[in-house]
Amino acid sequence: MQPASLFSIAHAGLEQVGFNAMEIRLHASADDISQSDWSGLDTGGDPFANRAFLGTEERVGASSTAMAWQAQHIALRGQGQLLGLLPLYLRTHSFGDFSRDWNWPGAWRQAGIPYYPKLVSGIPYTPSPGPRLLVRLGLDRQGIAPALVEAAKALVGESGASSWQCLFVEDEDRKLLEHAGLLMRRGVQFHWFNRGYGAFDDFLAGFTSAKRKKLKRERRAVTECGLRLEVRHGDEIDDALWQAIHRQYRNTFIRYGNHPAFPAEFFPQVARGLGRQVVVFLAFGGDTPLASAICYRDARTLYGRHWGTDVDAPGLHFELCYYQGIEYCIRHGLQRFEPGAQGEHKLARGFEPVPTWSGFWIADPGMRRAVANFINREDAAMQDYEAETANRLPFRRNAAGDANQ
Repeated sequence: MQPASLFSIAHAGLEQVGFNAMEIRLHASADDISQSDWSGLDTGGDPFANRAFLGTEERVGASSTAMAWQAQHIALRGQGQLLGLLPLYLRTHSFGDFSRDWNWPGAWRQAGIPYYPKLVSGIPYTPSPGPRLLVRLGLDRQGIAPALVEAAKALVGESGASSWQCLFVEDEDRKLLEHAGLLMRRGVQFHWFNRGYGAFDDFLAGFTSAKRKKLKRERRAVTECGLRLEVRHGDEIDDALWQAIHRQYRNTFIRYGNHPAFPAEFFPQVARGLGRQVVVFLAFGGDTPLASAICYRDARTLYGRHWGTDVDAPGLHFELCYYQGIEYCIRHGLQRFEPGAQGEHKLARGFEPVPTWSGFWIADPGMRRAVANFINREDAAMQDYEAETANRLPFRRNAAGDANQ
């Protein structure tokens, strides 16, 4: 375990929020923070805001300095205990953080200012809305969370970073970040909502007849291939099966020109840490695993993350990545299925457009004004996009009205 570096309270500005007696430390790894400390944080059960997930990513090299994820986790301590934590990374490129800042480095360069490094609070390779400002259970959030924000803003200057990006935040964090002066940027994802369905057919009953028939045909195509479908949790998968799952994930990513960030040891290790919060939907031909969709869950939500296959079977991607997940949510009483970023094809499967939010603290005043103007223009377009895609949902008119209440 590496010693944490002490971050100057005088520079962090904590006296403005009443924490001048507290201590801020920067941790170079999630594993540097004890499990007992981490367990005391209010993460809402989110599988990604978890030492097992982040620590494993860092340990196996998926989110290491070599991959431009240099951990600088901000810990607020006082009276011998961890009061709050902000996962944070120093980055020298943007691959894997889904910040949508593709054109920003060029704009900074034209202004004669370096864009990298930047600071990012988010889950590597995981564009999933979730808690970022983690506060110890039982403490006043309105006292602790602003101190973490002020420390992150101060660290921008201390580290020479262009910005601090707090990505894919929940609504509670969004309001706090906006109040602290961050520029809030809207995105759109497609999520499924459980409206008290007793079975998959109850969900389909809200579709128009044509859309319902098309979806059923898609599911029949998988059945007619003779594949056997299973769902297994992290504690039900042995090393040999994990090897097959990783091979499918890796080869599929490479086949589509993407970089498979997670090495083979990541999935079994994170499964040992998260157990039944890891959910994998599998397709077998006989006893041979042929395709898989890796998901995670908490008490309310299923999160779809990675898909891989050894075969080209009609409808198999939609079955494992969407329909099996919907059935799982209905069966287990989960309220939401968040299957990952992008993908308008999800609309036809009943996934509804929802806004996502990310906050940006820009160090240079001129670039801050430019980004604010850009976000204001973009926001109108994003709202139009959300409304336009909502009109393409497969639900009958009255069912769509019920769904959007």
